[in-house]
Amino acid sequence: MTPEEQKAFEDRIYAYVGVKVCERTAAKDAVNPAMIRHWAEAMGDTNPAYTDETWAANSRRGKTIAPPAMMYAWNQEGFTVTRGRASDPQTDMVELFNEYGFTGVLGTNVTQEYFKEVSPGDTLYLEMEIDSISERKATARGIGYFFETLATFSDQNGEKVGTQRFRVLKFIPQEQPTAATGDDKLEVPTRIPSPRGHDNGWWWQAVDEGKLLIQRCKRCQVLRHPPRPMCGECQSLEWDSIESGMEGEVISYTCLRHPAIPGYPKDPVCAVIKLAEGTNLVANIVGCDYDDVFIGMKLKGRIEQVDEKTTLPQFYPA
Repeated sequence: MTPEEQKAFEDRIYAYVGVKVCERTAAKDAVNPAMIRHWAEAMGDTNPAYTDETWAANSRRGKTIAPPAMMYAWNQEGFTVTRGRASDPQTDMVELFNEYGFTGVLGTNVTQEYFKEVSPGDTLYLEMEIDSISERKATARGIGYFFETLATFSDQNGEKVGTQRFRVLKFIPQEQPTAATGDDKLEVPTRIPSPRGHDNGWWWQAVDEGKLLIQRCKRCQVLRHPPRPMCGECQSLEWDSIESGMEGEVISYTCLRHPAIPGYPKDPVCAVIKLAEGTNLVANIVGCDYDDVFIGMKLKGRIEQVDEKTTLPQFYPA
């Protein structure tokens, strides 16, 4: 794309900033106990405020509520989208990206903010706009642009229930390497390297040397992870570190099943691990199946070479 073509393209996509994707529209169904129950079962959420009417009747609210994170579910179109979506400014903008070769799409992050609880019988209304489009970015996926939509939710009385920002990367997919022929060798994919900067480079250097360190404030002795320049307790900039014994327990976990990521093991188990020293660490659990992992499971870690270029702390059942 020449500079002139890029400018013409950007003039067209930036014209979408601030455009309404949809006006305030009511969900097809009111908030109801059945959908709340399905959501809670799928999420494994046993909070009685959502599904236990007897418990809720004796609570301060006097009634059940919908999980706040369920906010976006009420206005979803459902199965009808399999037959195609109606044209709107967002789909038109996406088609414009595709027309210029930005056919790759990756949802990068979602931010929700909650202001009001809703209960069975309430109706949620949604209005959405294209809030921002970034400048041209060079990403690991390819050259592209981030765009962010802002969805605002309100109830039947017009009171704001919450907002959701959804950020998407539209990019030009990079060409994939072709199969090796003759004496050529196709490089084996490795894990995506972790960023190493001024504030965390020392930590990764220690991992490369076979040690798991935990940052410690010199003034108040509070431990912190991940590494950062200032103590969150006393705001001191002075710090040192201690070496972890790499013993801990699972406090949260998931399995990344799909899509498969080149350079990573099949179905890796990723967990938040509370170390015996008191700080939390995100790492892989290995040496057992996902179905064998449970909250509170005791773990013992060690620093291991996981591919040709990468050394990481990994944890095994104790």
